[in-house]
Amino acid sequence: MNPIKSTLFLFIFLTINLTFAQYTDVINSNRPGVSRSAFSVGTNVAQFEVGPYIVKEKRTPITAYEVSGFGVDFAARYGFLLEQLELNVEGSFQSDTKTYTSSISADDKRANFKFVTLGAKYLIHDPYKGAEDEKPNLYSWKANHRFKWKTLIPAVSIYLGANYDTKNNPYTAPGIEGFSPKVMLATQHNFNGGWVFVMNLIKDRIGTDQSDFEYILTLTHSFNPKWAIFAETQGIKSDFYADNLFRLGGGYLVSKDFQLDTAVTLNTKDTPSVFGVNFGMSYRLDFHKDKETEIDNGNSALEEGERKSRKKNKKDKSAEEDSIKKQKRDAVDFD
Repeated sequence: MNPIKSTLFLFIFLTINLTFAQYTDVINSNRPGVSRSAFSVGTNVAQFEVGPYIVKEKRTPITAYEVSGFGVDFAARYGFLLEQLELNVEGSFQSDTKTYTSSISADDKRANFKFVTLGAKYLIHDPYKGAEDEKPNLYSWKANHRFKWKTLIPAVSIYLGANYDTKNNPYTAPGIEGFSPKVMLATQHNFNGGWVFVMNLIKDRIGTDQSDFEYILTLTHSFNPKWAIFAETQGIKSDFYADNLFRLGGGYLVSKDFQLDTAVTLNTKDTPSVFGVNFGMSYRLDFHKDKETEIDNGNSALEEGERKSRKKNKKDKSAEEDSIKKQKRDAVDFD
């Protein structure tokens, strides 16, 4: 669930199981779309997301050219200190050939990172936290699937990041190099029936000649705990590049820590036209541990439970010994 990226299966299983927390028993991936979920992966969870892709572009008016190549999207995410906080690094590397098809034919072979960004995301509002009324009703399907006005209030997170662009990068505007800031507002609605809606508002490469504004809208639907599909639209606006991209795809949950996905990307213009296909995977190393509730004497609730269990076993054993002694006394024949 990118949504998917939306994080795709985090949102799916949040919706299905009505478990509203940062950490979930199944992987929370942003693939296969490009939107970012409002929720983090959970503390002490290291997650890796990668997706090779092929791309074709064609521009017909004025300066005609064609682009054919391949690339890979990648991301590493880690839940740090707080359930609401996630640190991440993400990027995209592409290698292609740009062929000019106007009066003079020429090939331009290109290869570089389209972007590399280090950032942090923090959940500032979780409408589902501590919602006792969101527990599933074991006796009523209708109660579990009725519309709730509360779902109109989204989870909200903020993201702060830093891009790094190399000098003479063919995928950025001339003169763009070094570090530049990136900010994002991410919202997420979890609706009944396996529907999740994610929205990202992004300002990228702030203060440069390629200061992009982007919006990403992603709608995800899960059919069952294994399969989900998504539709996504992405708008990009800057002096260097402007486009409206559309994506369709889906994901499959292989195990609670491993997801496979695929998606198709296209647009509706010819300056240039874009067509891409990606296949990806997400895998997590889960070292998450729930915080133990402390009791007054400083010992954990787990230790207290073990003491009570030992005390109960001791009582049961004593009662069993008394019962055996009583049976022996009743068995004595004084006649």
